[in-house]
Amino acid sequence: MRYAQGGGFTPQEQRRREQVRLRAAEMFAQGVTNAAVAKTLRVTQRSVERWRRAWREGGTAALASAGPHALPRLSPAQFARLETELQRGPLAHGFADQRWTLIRIKTLIGRMFHIGYTLQGVWYLLRRNGWSCQRPARRAIERDEAAIEVWKKEVWPQVEDPRRPTAPGSASKTKPVKG
Repeated sequence: MRYAQGGGFTPQEQRRREQVRLRAAEMFAQGVTNAAVAKTLRVTQRSVERWRRAWREGGTAALASAGPHALPRLSPAQFARLETELQRGPLAHGFADQRWTLIRIKTLIGRMFHIGYTLQGVWYLLRRNGWSCQRPARRAIERDEAAIEVWKKEVWPQVEDPRRPTAPGSASKTKPVKG
């Protein structure tokens, strides 16, 4: 099943869903029908049927959360070390320019920790730890900020079309035109 932003449930959401399943187990023990359980817990009947089957086969323990599907391969200490290296910049690690790409970060992880990641795995790792995708604004090397400011202040006001005519003679809807 896919969730928003390509991830799964957060640990907090997993605990909440586990509580819903455990509440369903209590209702199963009381003999409540699947339809009533679904309506009360605001879930689909199909989910309730799946939970009831698991409950019959393994009891309440079968409805407990199995935890995250995949544990991060980098420990928090390793990720903190990776962040320090990312802040040093790509030039410090032998790359040609100042842009971090997923391929470069994957290479850095491999060099530092001897752990192989896919590009998608690197993206999930970064997003899970609060990083975001940022694209640099492309600017010409010859760009002269001072000249741009002068142009905006002096030339643009002369070229710009005024939004409203300033000369008298424009018709108004509120005053009748005398002819």
